[in-house]
Amino acid sequence: MFLQDAIDSLLSRFKVKASTMSSQRAVAVLKGDSDVTGTVWFSQPAEGAPTVIKGQITGLKPGLHGFHVHQYGDSTNGCVSAGPHFNPYSKTHGGPQDEIRHVGDLGNLTAGNDGIAKFEITDKLIQLYGQNSVVGRSLVVHANEDDLGKGNDEESLKTGNAGARLACGVIGLAASN
Repeated sequence: MFLQDAIDSLLSRFKVKASTMSSQRAVAVLKGDSDVTGTVWFSQPAEGAPTVIKGQITGLKPGLHGFHVHQYGDSTNGCVSAGPHFNPYSKTHGGPQDEIRHVGDLGNLTAGNDGIAKFEITDKLIQLYGQNSVVGRSLVVHANEDDLGKGNDEESLKTGNAGARLACGVIGLAASN
């Protein structure tokens, strides 16, 4: 009995260390009813660490576009099926630097005159591990600027008035490099 307890204890320590040392990667390929397309990569070095979100989206009108993780990885009815912003803590909408925000609130992407948005975001709430992982959920780029919850209407606190969903994709696990 003592030997088995010692072995179990040793194995449980090894499992924890092994899981915290591995890096997790995910990818979303965005498409929609418009000409907007893109590929977005997620990388998290360890559970609880900030996640780096890096990508390129093309076919956008020049300017700012709301960018969010949505609740569902469902595209049966286009991007509408993605549901609301991913919000496991029942907060109001905000900007990526705000203390009060949806987990899925990533702010705005800036598209240049060529219609391309290249970006790299580091976010402390986006997780690729655990029960609040974004893996299996949708990533959506919107037609309008996200007002970051600072508008003077109820919709601002839900969606940031970011407008129509131009393109979306399910966030899936990616092969590690």
